[in-house]
This record gives sequence, structure tokens and C-alpha cells, in this order.
Amino acid sequence: MIELPDYDADQVVLAYSGGLDTSCLLKLFLEKGMEVCTFTADLGAREYNDQHLDAAKQKALALGATNAVVHDVKQEFADEFVTYSIWANGTYQNHYPNSTALARPLVAKHLVDVAHAVGADAVAHGSTGKGNDQLRFELAVNSLDASLQVLAPIRDLQLSRDVEEKYAHQRGIAVSKQSTYSVDANLWGRSIECGPLENPAVAPPQDAFEWVNPAEAAPDQAETVKLHFEHGTPVELETATQTVSGTLSVIQHLNELAGLHGIGVFDHVEDRVVGFKSREVYECPAAAVILKAHFDLEKMVLTKDELDFKRHADAAFGEMTFQGKWFSPLMASLKTYLADAQTPVSGWVDVKLYKGHAQVIARHSENSLHQHALATYTQQSTFNQKHSEGFCKIYALQTVTANQVRPCGTTPDFKPSTYS
Repeated sequence: MIELPDYDADQVVLAYSGGLDTSCLLKLFLEKGMEVCTFTADLGAREYNDQHLDAAKQKALALGATNAVVHDVKQEFADEFVTYSIWANGTYQNHYPNSTALARPLVAKHLVDVAHAVGADAVAHGSTGKGNDQLRFELAVNSLDASLQVLAPIRDLQLSRDVEEKYAHQRGIAVSKQSTYSVDANLWGRSIECGPLENPAVAPPQDAFEWVNPAEAAPDQAETVKLHFEHGTPVELETATQTVSGTLSVIQHLNELAGLHGIGVFDHVEDRVVGFKSREVYECPAAAVILKAHFDLEKMVLTKDELDFKRHADAAFGEMTFQGKWFSPLMASLKTYLADAQTPVSGWVDVKLYKGHAQVIARHSENSLHQHALATYTQQSTFNQKHSEGFCKIYALQTVTANQVRPCGTTPDFKPSTYS
């Protein structure tokens, strides 16, 4: 028998997917005498179409929710969350494009808004105590309204899926066939966990993937796309057959196209915030192409000093996104800096898609710092090579001086310390 703790709350807004975990939570809250309003976000994952979202809403109402709210947040997600991450070349540990991490603060923001609208004194999520999402939800909610309670019954009770399935059967909760994997998806990517993926020594089975073709099954003909950026934001995509406009549409189209060409699988062992390492697999086709094109364009229009400094800001943005610190003071400052840094990042980038690879093959910008007259090796060059003689001497001065004082090319007469 599952019984909730005695939460000091009368009405709760539950982040609801319609799956096993949150459906059990809905019923448990009701059995505790609490009034429940569910909230479901349309984050743009192609799995979660209007029919799926409506089914989740109807299921919540049928289980006893007093209200079931569904918000279409695709455009907001693209404009206010994904765009900033593109500006930051946003990855965690130089690999994962932070797709799930980006969406959690947006869901939390809407949970708070719905709680205010219905007069609830608590919000709830279905995260476990082992994952990162508990931090992302709770830090965001507490930052936006510290007076709201944040309930996490699955963590509090350490519920397992077999216990939940037995409870669901007893309460007549419809449960879909259990997948081998735990999946979360949105506009910016699809995360896949559990099952054979828990062993990092085993290659991911092909049945884990839904968005990205295996390279062997990708088209034999390469395809080149042209991505247009305005101030760092992807605003248009040109393919051989059509032109797609708007950031949201560009991302949606590239998820299909890049995935077709086998592009966008990220498989790595990452450091979770709660302290252990976890093997994670992601499908992020659009992110793979857009982030590569954006970084390439930045290299052409930003100075070396700007690029060197921005690497640190980008890394901080990726870390803080992953850790759930979206509404922190430093993140606010980083977002202001990123917006300013993107001022000259306008132009287009050609990317060739072929069997798992996205290769930048051309780029152009009116703000390019690549000047042909300086870079060319022809007689048209305006670079005065005579100036380089003095520059070389000054550039080498400290190294030359150091070698005169303590020759750096000789073998030291001592051995470095070693661990025994």
C-alpha cells in the first residue's frame, strides 16, 4: 500500500505527462484529500502531437483532476530558451546540447503561473532523487515564488516502477506497455536512459533511437543546407527544395532532415549534479547542425579576444543550464552579455549533411573579419611582410631571455616526484 506523507497543502499543480509516474501521483494526491490541477506543456517534440496532449488531458480529468491545463510553449521555448543556448554554443561538458535541461525551467515557470491562477499552495513533479531534474524544477520554482511548496513524492517514498504498476492496476489506471528505456523529448532533443544503456561498455541498441537514422541507412547522396543567422539566431533554412523561415520552423525541419542523414547522436558519460557519473544517450539532430554552424560564423566575425573570453562564458552558461540555475543572478548577467556579443553574428553558413556528419563548407557575413586583401598570397596582398621581422624579435624576446638565464631545452638533473 502506498501512502503519501502528510503534506501541508490543500491544492497542488502537478506537472503531468500522462505516464505511469505522474498518473499514480495524481491518484495518490486525490486519496490524500488534496485538490489536483494538472499541467502539461507542449514543448514541440514530434511524439507529443495534439492528439497525445489531448489524451493526457482527458486521462487527468478521468482520474479525478479538477482541472487539466495544457500550454503550447513551443515558440516560447525556441525564442527564450533555445536561442540563448545557441548564442552560448550551449553544451554541457563540451558534448550534450542541454535539451532536457533547457526545458525544465520553462515548465517550472508555467507551473508557478498555473498555481497562481488557480490559487494552489503547492506544485509537484515526478522526478526521482537520483536525477538532475529535481534540482531544475525545485530551484526554478523556489526562485520564482519561494512561498510555494514543491512536492516530490516519488523521491520522498523512493517509489519503484514495479510498485507503481501494482498500484496502477489496483486503482484502474491505464498503463501503456512498459518501454525498455526512459525517454524525455522536446523541440531541442530526445534523451534516452535505462535498460542496456546503463552499461557504458555496450553500444546503444538501434531500437533506442527514433529521430536519427543509423549512418548505414542514411541517404547515399549528400545534401547541403544554408543556414541564415541574424544576430546569432537561426532565422532561415534553405534546402534544395524549399526555404523555411522562423527559428521554431528551422529547428523542426532540421530535426527531420539531419536525423534522416544520421546526424545528431550524442553518447557520453556525464557528471550528474548529485555526484555520480551516468551514461546518457541523446538525439539532437537540429542542435548538432545549428551549433556547429553558429560557432563557425562566430569565428569569422568575432575578434580573437572576444572568442577567447566567450569560451569561458559559454562554458559557464552550459554548466548553469545543466545545474538548473536558469533564474540565478549570474545567468541573468550571462544572458545580457550573450545578447550583446551576438550583435555582429549575422550571415549564412553552408553545411553538408552526409551519413552521420555535418560539415561546414562555406560561410559569409558582411561583418567578416576575414579580409581577402590581407589573407591572400597573391601579389594583390596588402599585408606588409617587412613588418614581421621586428614583430618576430619582440614576440620571441621573453622566451629567448629565459633560455639565456635557464636553458629550457636541456634535461633536468632531477626527477619529477612520482606516486609509489
